[in-house]
Formats: sequence, C-alpha cells, structure tokens
Amino acid sequence: MIENAGMTSADRVASLRGAALLDELERLDPLGPEAHALDVNALALELGELRKDDFRRLLNALLRLASRAPAFDLSKVEPARFASLVASASRAQLESVAADRQLRERVLAEIFARMGAHIRPDRARDLHAVVHWRLSGGIGEGGYDRYETVIAHGSCTVSREMRSPARVTITIAPADFFRLITHQTTPAVLFVTGRIKVKGDLAFAAGLIGFFDLPHPV
Repeated sequence: MIENAGMTSADRVASLRGAALLDELERLDPLGPEAHALDVNALALELGELRKDDFRRLLNALLRLASRAPAFDLSKVEPARFASLVASASRAQLESVAADRQLRERVLAEIFARMGAHIRPDRARDLHAVVHWRLSGGIGEGGYDRYETVIAHGSCTVSREMRSPARVTITIAPADFFRLITHQTTPAVLFVTGRIKVKGDLAFAAGLIGFFDLPHPV
C-alpha cells in the first residue's frame, strides 16, 4: 500500500528500519516489481535494535531475494555499508550466523572475495607471503574452514586449497574474524585474550592488517 501520493512501494520499503524492514524483506516476492526497484545500498540494514537471530534472518532474506533479484546479492553491497552491516551486529548475532552453515560460508566467502580489492599495492608491492586461515567450527579437516591468501606483487588472491607453505597460520572463530575485519577489535586484543592463535611469523601476523585498506563502518 502506498502511504502518500508521492511514495512508491519501493520508497516505502526503503523508508523502513529495524524489525519492520526485516519483516518486509522476508515478505517481498523476489520476482515482484518492488524487489527489482529497490537498491540494497539504500536500505537501513544496520541491526543494533534487533534480536539475536535477526542478523541470520536478514541474511537469509537477502540470499532468498538475490536468487531472483541479483541486486540483493551481498557482493552488491558497497564496502563501507557491508562493514557497517557486520559491525552493527552483536556478538550473539554474529555467532548465530556462524552457526548456520549456509550463511557462514556465504559471509566468509564474501569477505575473502573482497580482500583483493582492499590490498594496498603501495605497501605490499615487495611482499610475497602466504597466509593460511583456519576458522573454527567448520566442517573441514580438524573442524576448520580453511582459506589461503597469497600476497604477491601488490595483489592478493584467495583459494580454499592450501597450495603453498604458509608464512603464518591464523586460527580464529568466525565471530572474532568478522569483528576484526570491521575494526571492532584488533589482533593484539584477540591475541592477549586467547581468541586468536598464530603459528609462524608473529611479527608479520601482527602487521598483516596494515597491508589492507579495510573499509570503516559508515
């Protein structure tokens, strides 16, 4: 229903916040005109007022819509807005997502896929380093989801296969990883609290984030 003569259905959805927006996204028909008229970057996706499972609900709603309306795919969310979305979630909300196999894999895949775009060529130009990431609570060997990032010649590539010896292996829970890459915590804090384990070149690991220009939440 259009609330006033100048507001379209898509405008009405875009004006919603919090639980009302979440309910509307779950209701939307991915083949309907409303879904195809919306810009995911114009939606107020931040989750501070929502409950533990609402981050999971929101991501599920976006994935459902993206199956028929590609504009809702997480890859379409602007970097700063993606950082804000993750940063606005509480630890309980992040852990709820990490416990959902499909969502965990989708969010991790999106984060690692963006690494190449956030590398700082000026700082990484002369660097060649392989980093193995082990995300706890996974289904791979030893109960970890594993990613390999290779920084070389000012670029960063990502693989799910461990192809080369690692300069450093980092073990971390997904919720802490989400908080780390959105500037909600630091490697030093995670290290002294035992929430991150590092095997290999500790000095390199401590400065690893400095090779990336990670977006700050808006």
